[in-house]
Amino acid sequence: MSKRILLLAVVLSAAVSVAVGRAADLTAGMQKGTPELKSAGPATFAPQGILLVGDTAGATIYAIATGDKASGSADQALNVEKLDEKIAALLGTKPKGLLINDLAVNPETGNAFLTVSRGTGPDAKPVIVRVDSTGKLGEFPLKDVLHSKAPIPNAPTEKGRQDVTTDLQFVDGKVIVAGLSNEEFASQLRVLAFPFTAVDKGTSVEIYHGAHGKLETNSPVRTLAVFDVGGQPNVLAAYTCTPLVKFPLSDLKPGSKVKGTTVAELGNRNRPLDMIVYNKDGKDYLLLANSSRGVMKVNVETIDKQDGISSRIAGTAGLPYDTIANLKGVMQLDKLGKDRALVLVQSETGGLNLQAIQLP
Repeated sequence: MSKRILLLAVVLSAAVSVAVGRAADLTAGMQKGTPELKSAGPATFAPQGILLVGDTAGATIYAIATGDKASGSADQALNVEKLDEKIAALLGTKPKGLLINDLAVNPETGNAFLTVSRGTGPDAKPVIVRVDSTGKLGEFPLKDVLHSKAPIPNAPTEKGRQDVTTDLQFVDGKVIVAGLSNEEFASQLRVLAFPFTAVDKGTSVEIYHGAHGKLETNSPVRTLAVFDVGGQPNVLAAYTCTPLVKFPLSDLKPGSKVKGTTVAELGNRNRPLDMIVYNKDGKDYLLLANSSRGVMKVNVETIDKQDGISSRIAGTAGLPYDTIANLKGVMQLDKLGKDRALVLVQSETGGLNLQAIQLP
């Protein structure tokens, strides 16, 4: 072997070792024990099966190493009917005695994790339920797990505490957290380095709400996704009533105030529930579930050329969309591989079903 090839092999070996070391670092600094969750709200996954959970009651973001392993094939036609009844039976309660707060799919295994409140009001207990790709349910035990946490320093008082964390996403070693603070500009986006280090005050965000015809600084982002616009990552944020706004990720600096660009108004008297971004047939789309306007498939191909909405409008405006007629009652959704999504659907009788669908 020549010296040049030998040197190259040594360099490549070192690079692989560094990459493996960096991958292993996601659990570095975590403590083994029971996370002191007061509630289990918004959730998403970081790599290596690390579940990120927003504890709204405790104004804290938790990272939990699940050690999740695949069960069966992630391509199975998952369909769990009467999910709420099955979770209630698992937890020894009635369906009316629990609330499913969020759904997160582990992209490495295809297993779903649900954040659940057992009971109602301040006495509700946080529970995490795992549904594997075969449809088998089980409570994920929180005892003696590796975990870390990031307390939110400027959380609102108890009156607004339920909105301290409304949604969160992991992207490129960062956790993007939406919610409210106790600042004058209450609506905030926080960018947390992961593994967690110090948590800053976040970025105060302002939007123009076309349906209301005014600037707003106190309305929280309800759901968000991260999407490349012109080659740069942007936060796409949906608000109640329903403006869709983009914020360049690079603009979200600690302690600053940023005004987003309203790229669509999708109709008032509506609350966005959950969203994902995906690519199909070479085109990029946003799939947005809503409380009263069904599931919208928003074409974001021209988002970088879309003029910001800056005056009062009636109805809808901005990016074009279609309402997916066969998707009704969708409460939560997350990507399940490249071509599918996992959706939590409320049936006509009021029960909840979990099913895998093809992305429209």
